[in-house]
Amino acid sequence: MASAFVRDLTFQTDDLGKEATLVLMFHSDMECIYHKSFPVIWRTTSFGEMGRYSMRVTYTNQLAFSRVQIKGWERIMQNGKKTTLTQTYDGFEFSVPEHGLPGYLEAINETEFVQDIAISTMNPGDSKPKPVLYFKDVDVVKAKFAPILRAYISSDHQETSVLQGAICTDSIWEQDLTQLPECTTLTLRREPATGHYTITQEGVV
Repeated sequence: MASAFVRDLTFQTDDLGKEATLVLMFHSDMECIYHKSFPVIWRTTSFGEMGRYSMRVTYTNQLAFSRVQIKGWERIMQNGKKTTLTQTYDGFEFSVPEHGLPGYLEAINETEFVQDIAISTMNPGDSKPKPVLYFKDVDVVKAKFAPILRAYISSDHQETSVLQGAICTDSIWEQDLTQLPECTTLTLRREPATGHYTITQEGVV
């Protein structure tokens, strides 16, 4: 079983120079991306043109499978585990996870119909899981999830929205969260001459 870990990230700006919306989502290299599997916007926030702004986000490697649009039906998972979705007399439920394929999360749909299933993050204090990867009309989900977070500047996307295609701008930052300390401060800057944005980690020489 993978070791549990938490990553607290603080994104900050100081007189950015132009109002900008920061978009965070997890990288996915799944097959049939934008056909059967779709990334989900994890976090967004807007930073003002002048003054100091910050946003704190927390990631834990406590993941969950959830049946999309049905509240309360989720199952906490870790890599190397599998669960089965069945229909009961009062709704749907995922079975207690058991050992599966090492390094993968797996959900088997044993209802009578294809289902929409999401992999979500579960953080302490959250009222419900936050989806990071959405699977449409599936019988089986077998996913190798790595917490590689990407940042974009874009005003076209809202938090928890499902991406039907790639974001039409390059990412300005990418990081495997397992390689960061428990708490990290990151500064967003804009180069006035070019309009390019960068994110740098504070305290790193």
